[in-house]
Amino acid sequence: MKENLTIAGIQMSPGKDKEANRERAEMLVKVAAERGAQCVVLPQLFNTHWFPKEIKEEHKALAEEAGGPTVTAMRDLSRTLKLLMICPVFERDGDALYNTAFVIDEKGELIGRYRKVHVPQLPLWEERSYFTPGDEFPVFQTRYGKIGVLLCWDIFFPEAARVLALKGARIVFTPTASAYYESHEKWDRAAAASAHANGIYLFRVNRVGKEGKQEFYGRSFCVGPYGDLVGRASGHNEGVVLSTVDLKEVERARNTWPFLKDRRVETYNELVKVDGE
Repeated sequence: MKENLTIAGIQMSPGKDKEANRERAEMLVKVAAERGAQCVVLPQLFNTHWFPKEIKEEHKALAEEAGGPTVTAMRDLSRTLKLLMICPVFERDGDALYNTAFVIDEKGELIGRYRKVHVPQLPLWEERSYFTPGDEFPVFQTRYGKIGVLLCWDIFFPEAARVLALKGARIVFTPTASAYYESHEKWDRAAAASAHANGIYLFRVNRVGKEGKQEFYGRSFCVGPYGDLVGRASGHNEGVVLSTVDLKEVERARNTWPFLKDRRVETYNELVKVDGE
C-alpha cells in the first residue's frame, strides 16, 4: 500500500455544452497528471451547467447512465494516465436520478459509486427536484488504502464522515458546488472539524465561475487529520490544485487524538432516533 499520495482538484467553470465541458475536464486532468498527480478529483456535476438553480423537467435529460459518454471517457482517461479518479455526474439508473460520484481506478475500472445522501432543497439549489437521495456511505479499496466520498451538503453532517472513518477511510474527497464567497468560512470550519474529529484527510474541490445569480468561488483545499490546511486554499479561477499527503499521518494523528478509540457507543442511542422519539 502506497503511503504518499499526490492529489489534484480540478477547478472548472462548466457551461451548457456537455461535450465542451468534458473536453475541458480532460485537458485539465492531463495537466494534473503532467504535474505528478496520482489521484484527480472533479467538482460536483462537472459536465453540466448548474441546472439545479431552477426546476425544469427538461433538465432531467442531462442525466447519463454509468455506461454513458462522460464516465466512459473518464475511464479511458484514467486508464491512459494511470490515475485514480473521482468523477461526479448526474446519474440515471432506470427511472431514478442521482447526484453521483463514480470512483475509477488507475486501470480504468469502475470500482464503485457514491450517491449523495443529504440532498438540499434551497433557492438556487433545488436538488430534491432532481435527485433521489442515496442511502449508504461506502468506502472504496484502492492501491492507497480505503477512501470515501461525500458530496457538497454532506460535509455539514458529522455522522457522514464518522461512518467513513469507522469503515477505514483515510482520505475523504468532497466535490462541491458552493457559491457566495462570504459563506466560505462555514465550509472551512465544517471540513476542518470533520478531519480532526475523525483523524482523516479531507480534500474539497469546488466549482468556479458565474452562472446567473450564483458565482462559484473555488477555494479548493486539503485539510489534514489534525484539522490544519495542507498547503493553502486555491483561488477563484479554473485550474489544477495540487496537494501531497502522507497517509501514515492518519495513524499518528489518531494515536495522538484518540477520538475514535475513546467513543462510548453504548451512550449514543439517541443518534438513531427520529426527532428524539
